Amino acid sequence: MTCSTMTRAEAIRAVTAPGEPYELVDGVAGGRRTRLFRNAPRSLRALFEATATERPFLVHGDERLTYGQAWTAASRIGHVLVHDCGVRPGDRVAISMRNHLEWMLAFNAILSIGAIAVAMNAHWQAEEMAFGLRDCAARVLLADTERLERLARCGPLPGLTVLAVRAAALAPGVRALSALTEAAGEVPMPAADIDPDDAATILYTSGSTGHPKGVVSTHRNILSALLSWELDRLVGERVAGIEAGGDPSVQGTLLAVPLFHVTGLAASYLASFRLQRRLVAMHRWDPEVAAALIERERLTSLVGPAAVTGDLLRIAAEGRHDLGTLLSLGGGGAPRAPEQVRRIDATLANAMPITGWGMTETFAIGAGIGGEDYLTRPESSGRSALVLDLRVVDEQGAPLPAGGRGELQVRGASLFRGYWRRPEVDAEVFADGGWFRTGDMAYLDDEGFVFIVDRIKDLIIRGGENIGCGQVEAALLQHPAVHEAAVYAVPDERLGEEVGATVYCDATLEVEALRAFLAERLAGFEVPRYIVKSAEPLPRTPSGKILKRHIRDAALGRGAG
Repeated sequence: MTCSTMTRAEAIRAVTAPGEPYELVDGVAGGRRTRLFRNAPRSLRALFEATATERPFLVHGDERLTYGQAWTAASRIGHVLVHDCGVRPGDRVAISMRNHLEWMLAFNAILSIGAIAVAMNAHWQAEEMAFGLRDCAARVLLADTERLERLARCGPLPGLTVLAVRAAALAPGVRALSALTEAAGEVPMPAADIDPDDAATILYTSGSTGHPKGVVSTHRNILSALLSWELDRLVGERVAGIEAGGDPSVQGTLLAVPLFHVTGLAASYLASFRLQRRLVAMHRWDPEVAAALIERERLTSLVGPAAVTGDLLRIAAEGRHDLGTLLSLGGGGAPRAPEQVRRIDATLANAMPITGWGMTETFAIGAGIGGEDYLTRPESSGRSALVLDLRVVDEQGAPLPAGGRGELQVRGASLFRGYWRRPEVDAEVFADGGWFRTGDMAYLDDEGFVFIVDRIKDLIIRGGENIGCGQVEAALLQHPAVHEAAVYAVPDERLGEEVGATVYCDATLEVEALRAFLAERLAGFEVPRYIVKSAEPLPRTPSGKILKRHIRDAALGRGAG
């Protein structure tokens, strides 16, 4: 159904005006002035309770839950956390597992009792896992079999209660979550008084140096991000002259990325609640399985990095699965090549290509673009979310005009509170006026579209995974035969970037032995695919800084790419 069209400015004024569901007001959140949704739920618990209907919700293999059943199951876990584990508001409860139903149910329970959910990277090996648990001082860990095996190699973790999920055997002191929830029976969610600016989540993100940092987001931060997506969609419908609404039962999305990523957690999972759409969870990414699930469940959307959408396009081109129900194919984590944008439009009859720029620190929102705008500007990440401000500044921090290239900065309602117990880092990354220094090099055109052109931070983005070069270099230097190391991005057609390394090392060092050494200290995706051995010290500037760009160019010239 269509209605009269509006300009974008007219649509924004209309849908955010006083009295409208998405009314925006000036206010203070976390000590910063910003635009806020007047009608946002007070907390994520309020969101979960208000949407506990009998509509179909979670699908994982043969398991299916309605929204109401999910809330009932989450309430049992909340009861266990409070009454069996002694969790109190503000305590950290860590989740480390694949995309099981228990991941989502535990997350709901943790936030609903006023505790803080720590979404741990399930790829982390024992050393990284131990760091995360100690850094956040987790009171409880919920983990599946593979993560429990790694936990056994973590060393002492005093005061940590461990709850096993889908584990056949239990180590001493570990209790099965299923036994505890069955013993609890039908119980209400424990009461909790939650303020909008209370911390809700800690998600760890790789920086350019050292250990990952815990990004602390509040209930208001997260709800602002979720409502911002809804607002952007509504504005788009008004501009296109499309009547909003429709039967939510036909909407379904594929959870194709891990829940510990803000893309999977926010754009796929949490964004489903108010839409009341079905969510089909994959155990791990497999394009053939994904295509079969889309066809069987008649799914309408998927969000994933360029590697995921590229894999799906290859399956779609073979014509063995009916993917005609797909209406949108979202991206994020790393930019798509312009050719892939065009292939989405050409290959999938009804799917609109969508992408955006966001960060863990902004809870996935930032800028967004889709449809014709995206097809005509495939290199752009879109225009700013309406609860955020974007600007580009020069090296002195002065705002640049349209077309000027500098660092992209962001502020607004979804911007995180700060890094967990890292005030010295907060002091570096927050500028005057609440602006966050993203570390991305960008420019804005005269219509407000943002174009990311480079990274200031020393990061590699491999299939949507942020990899800190400094962290990989530190692991390399733990090997006694490695004397110097430089880690850098190597272009990769499928993943966008792969991890490359050049090491000054003993001549006797075997590359495969070095990879095996790293596999005990890094997640699998962090281990360099390309390793170049050097018999000479790595080149440096007169001040002693390693000439990483020179080293990378030399490695690519030798065929590392």
